[in-house]
Amino acid sequence: MRYYRHLYVGESLEKKKKKIISKLEKRKFQLDICILVLPDTEKNQLEIINPNLFLQKNYPQREYFVVGIAKGFDEALEILEEITKNVYNETRGADIRSYILNKEQEG
Repeated sequence: MRYYRHLYVGESLEKKKKKIISKLEKRKFQLDICILVLPDTEKNQLEIINPNLFLQKNYPQREYFVVGIAKGFDEALEILEEITKNVYNETRGADIRSYILNKEQEG
């Protein structure tokens, strides 16, 4: 997995960020965690995934670009809303995918 330089982390997880990332890397079970990732297709902006799906034997393995980490689906939606507002305020558009990829290249 790759992580966005400006990774969005839910308020409830800020202190546990490193531990959660470590568990994501080791593909360990995590209760009530969701990640926001850039999808493979350019048609979609972001996907919310429960990382416990990675534990399934036949789940497709791919390199995920993680943009946000949240505790639960509701907090993932809050982060998605925050990202959308940031993108709109800076670009007056809604192309989240391009915004994130450009910010990542800028450093």
